[in-house]
Amino acid sequence: MANFIQARKSSGSRRTTKPMSEINVTPFVDVMLVLLVIFMVTAPLLTVGVQIDLPKTKAAVISGEDEPLAVSVDAGGNIFIQDTEVKMDTLVPRLIAITGKNPDARIFVRGDRAVNYGRVMRVMGRINAAGYRKVALITTQGDSNKKPKPKPSKKKGQK
Repeated sequence: MANFIQARKSSGSRRTTKPMSEINVTPFVDVMLVLLVIFMVTAPLLTVGVQIDLPKTKAAVISGEDEPLAVSVDAGGNIFIQDTEVKMDTLVPRLIAITGKNPDARIFVRGDRAVNYGRVMRVMGRINAAGYRKVALITTQGDSNKKPKPKPSKKKGQK
């Protein structure tokens, strides 16, 4: 601004000034920070969308650098890859398409505590037979020695 005023005073003719070539990055940084916070809050909620009541165990946490693929078996025995339902016959072809035939892809099997143990083992067996070597069961951390509380039974004559 000061340069513009000096230029007008020193010359009698009309001079135009050069347009400002600096970019104001403050609004851009503000928007990026807001988006970053939004993604940080919502990303953990987007991992797996199938509601599974996992059993509890005292096993150590599995650590890895790559994102594992979750195969879930819900209480009704339905099979899901991430949050997409698949049939047992199409499970292996879908896994091959997703992992690109990578036998070292980590696959986590999540089985609801109400589902038949045999159903979960059939799913794991099918995945293992397809050549995947890194298949693991997922549980929640907790005390595995605690027994579930029995539901109070109503006897005849009691309200």
